[in-house]
Amino acid sequence: MSGKVIVFSAPSGAGKTSIVKHILDFLPELSFSTSATTRAKRHGEVNGKDYHFMTVEDFKKGIENNDFLEWEEVYDNQFYGTLKSEIERIWDAGKTVIFDVDVKGGVNIKKYFGDNALAIFIEPPTIEELGRRLRNRGTENDESLKKRVEKAEYELTFAPLFDKVILNDDLDTARREAVSAVKDFLNLEK
Repeated sequence: MSGKVIVFSAPSGAGKTSIVKHILDFLPELSFSTSATTRAKRHGEVNGKDYHFMTVEDFKKGIENNDFLEWEEVYDNQFYGTLKSEIERIWDAGKTVIFDVDVKGGVNIKKYFGDNALAIFIEPPTIEELGRRLRNRGTENDESLKKRVEKAEYELTFAPLFDKVILNDDLDTARREAVSAVKDFLNLEK
């Protein structure tokens, strides 16, 4: 595999998906790598666009077949991963891959691609604010919210492993910082 990749990681609720969507609207040179997952589809999500939704059995077969660049069992029997075929599809179209992945996935992708990857960590202002954002989504029950907040506290310890950390206490500012970092990495006009 050859080419450049951009990796965005953050604890759930930090705003990375909003930032990635903005960058994709702003920079047509990039194309989104759709992750695979075994989690249930949320209302409005589209298979192949938001995620490649897979059964646990099919995901495990993909692991055995070495179909994934990286994968993680984020929660019990809830897998997420990056299909190698996604990266090749994007590079074949002449674009740079952009990832929106969990923190461990981001670290693994950075290790794999080294200097050909720009890894950006989106940091929430506080754990309390992160919990509020997750609660306001309306997708979590009390138990899953507690799990996500506990996981976020752990994931924040990975920030130093990324090339750049962007604090998302103001979405517009975080978006501008992210676009600037990506443009610098790809040597695009400012």
